[in-house]
Amino acid sequence: MSTYIENVEKPITASRPRPFCWSVRREIWENRFIYVAPIAVSALALFAYVIGTLHLPDMMASDIQMGKSMPQPQGVTFSIAAIALVLTGVVVGVFYTLGALHGERRDRSILFWKSMPVSDLIAVLSKASIPLLVIPAIIFVTTVAVQLTMLAFATLISVAHGTSVPAFWASWPIFRMSVVLFYGLATLALWHAPIYGWLLLVSAWARRAPFLWAILLPVGLCLGEKIAFDSSALSNILGSRILGSFAVAFDPNAVGDSFQIPWVGLAPMKFLSTPGLWIGLIVTAGFLVGAVRLRRTSHAL
Repeated sequence: MSTYIENVEKPITASRPRPFCWSVRREIWENRFIYVAPIAVSALALFAYVIGTLHLPDMMASDIQMGKSMPQPQGVTFSIAAIALVLTGVVVGVFYTLGALHGERRDRSILFWKSMPVSDLIAVLSKASIPLLVIPAIIFVTTVAVQLTMLAFATLISVAHGTSVPAFWASWPIFRMSVVLFYGLATLALWHAPIYGWLLLVSAWARRAPFLWAILLPVGLCLGEKIAFDSSALSNILGSRILGSFAVAFDPNAVGDSFQIPWVGLAPMKFLSTPGLWIGLIVTAGFLVGAVRLRRTSHAL
């Protein structure tokens, strides 16, 4: 009886609120395309892979006997599936950031969210974490799952046709591919951070058609530079920011550095020592600060 009374009188302590984590969960709940799109692309890739494995046993046996590091065109199929999912992640991140702040202001849901105990800073940071953290994590898990499923399916076919399973598994560098994928997604997210920051800023500022504003303003600046100064410096910077991640993060010829892995061409020290990376992160911080300030006054728009 005394134990029961002690348990009743013992005060119940509430768990500490985690507004950032709950804000991130809210973004995932309200924007299901964040994970639906990669799953749909994964399903299409697996379906195409199953169709393409009709002649797999003969090709596997021939390639393994020739001593190839990975059966062809199966290795290409693995890479194509990974590239398709990475591109899907980039597209999803772009469309998400364009509508993240514009959507809540358009339907006036911002009035409700401003009544919650979540600051504008936490709200904007939670939205920025989606393309920088959540989407790369989803793409990584989805891609690895797709590749493992492909490997399991190919193994079943090889067993059914008498192919040596140990030799088959030895020819698939699944671990190295996962390392390259993780590194590539992390560096791509950091390199594209200014783009996502810019899109969030435009999303908080533009009353209508944020996609057009996000595209037209940089294009207009590039055209103005070309006409006024006959220069393409700005367009080169933008092009490098969009497509230059691979050239900065990978170095196939790098050897002798303990921080580099020559067999996959990773060059993390080269990436981290690139001034463009840190300049881009500073610019990203400026864009996010602008988005926070715009969100504070957006209820009056």
